[in-house]
Amino acid sequence: MATTRLDDIDRKILAELQADGRMTNVELARRVGISAPPCLRRVRTLEEAGFIDGYHADVNPRELGFEVQVFAMVRLQSQAEADLSAFEMRCREWPLVRECHMLNGEIDFVLKCVAPDLSSFQTFLTGDLTSAENVASVKTSLVIRCAKDEPGVPFDVLEARLAKRA
Repeated sequence: MATTRLDDIDRKILAELQADGRMTNVELARRVGISAPPCLRRVRTLEEAGFIDGYHADVNPRELGFEVQVFAMVRLQSQAEADLSAFEMRCREWPLVRECHMLNGEIDFVLKCVAPDLSSFQTFLTGDLTSAENVASVKTSLVIRCAKDEPGVPFDVLEARLAKRA
C-alpha cells in the first residue's frame, strides 16, 4: 500500500492541502505542527513522488454559464485495448467531457459532461459522441442537482484504518 511510505505528518499535509490548496506554507506548517522549511521540503517531496497531482481552483460552472450537467453511459462495439485507448483519447479532445471513467460491466465508460445549455449538449451528443467510431450506444442522464461533490480521498477513513493496524 502506498500510504505505508507516508508518515502521520505527510498524511496531515495532504489532508490540509486537499481541503485548502491555497494556504501559505507557513499556515500549513502551523496546522501540521512543524516549522516552515521542513514543511516545504515535505510538500515538494510529496509532489515529486506523485501524491500531489496538482492545484486548481474549484470554479462554479453555473456562475460561468454552464447550466447543463449530464452523465453519459457509453457502450462500445469492441473492448480491445486499442479501441478502448482510442475512445479515451477522443474523450480527452472533447471540451464538454470533463471526466471519463472506464467501467466494468454492461457500460464501458461513464462521461461527465458540462454544457452551457441543452442545445449545446444535444449538438455534442448527436454530432460527436454517438457518431464516434466504435460507439455502440449512449444513454444519458441529466443532473437535476448535486447533493455532494467532495474531491480527493477521505483521510479520516484512512487514519482509522491505519490506527486499527497499529
